[in-house]
Amino acid sequence: MGIPDAGASIYILRCADGGYYTGVTRRSVAERVSEHAQGLIDDSYTKTRLPIELVFDEFYERADEAVAAERRIRGWSRAKKEAYMRGDFAALSALARRRGKSEQPTSDPPSFETQASPAPQDEGS
Repeated sequence: MGIPDAGASIYILRCADGGYYTGVTRRSVAERVSEHAQGLIDDSYTKTRLPIELVFDEFYERADEAVAAERRIRGWSRAKKEAYMRGDFAALSALARRRGKSEQPTSDPPSFETQASPAPQDEGS
């Protein structure tokens, strides 16, 4: 038998500059936020952006799911993060669709296929 997974939490902090920091912890969110607030985490995004405020946290029963959620959320736009924190899943879905559309090429993509030469024609047969 393996060691039971005690789960983990993701958390989102709003920094003094208005930016968001997304993190994950297996410990108490309050403990981790306190470390950020005191500047105790070297090389942290938040260390030079104090004060910080906890604006969202969510518990996952499996730590690997929390880590995956943190990575996914870190890649999101500010608008998507704010929709997620509000629980506005309709807006979150719309923002995801809009992003997908904006990433579509506006003209035909370049073709990497080699054009076949015309077949030789027999002359004089």
